[in-house]
Amino acid sequence: MTRKLLEIAAEIAHAQASVGQMSPDQIELTLIKTFSILQKMQTAEEKGIAVDSLASAEDAAPTAAGAPTQDPKSSIQDDRIICLECGIQMRQLTTKHLGSHGLTPRDYKKKWGFSLKQPLSAKSLTKARSRAAKKRGLPENLVKFLEQKRQKQTAPEPFLTSVSEPQGETSPVHIGRTRRPKAKQD
Repeated sequence: MTRKLLEIAAEIAHAQASVGQMSPDQIELTLIKTFSILQKMQTAEEKGIAVDSLASAEDAAPTAAGAPTQDPKSSIQDDRIICLECGIQMRQLTTKHLGSHGLTPRDYKKKWGFSLKQPLSAKSLTKARSRAAKKRGLPENLVKFLEQKRQKQTAPEPFLTSVSEPQGETSPVHIGRTRRPKAKQD
């Protein structure tokens, strides 16, 4: 007796939920996406074609579970961010999650047209972090640090005048380097 795709998808979603903590929305998205992928695989098997070629033809059409087909900037919402690769909703797209898609945060931002300075987290989380940084005095300390760095770069290097050589040595003195004593000969 063959099993139904929905049963298989439910088993896979259940296994994923048992391994890690998932919200009901995440479980639903996982179930829908898994079911959709299983359908694609079944269709490819029936037609005798490769799954990749079937997937590329269907990528143009929006999928039930798939990633949003809207403007990528709208994937960053007040209380969540939607991964444009898999459609999962999270408070923050972590490096580990993006790694599961074979991407780094930098690659993800370039691929989807985000500024490299754009945080990959929900707007509320970004605002909370900003408030916490301001409370700790980060902006003022950053200004002080940058000013000190700028002053060090513009300060002239001290000019070294001649250094007198110790008695018995004929080579110039190198500041910062020590001379190794010559090995004794037997």
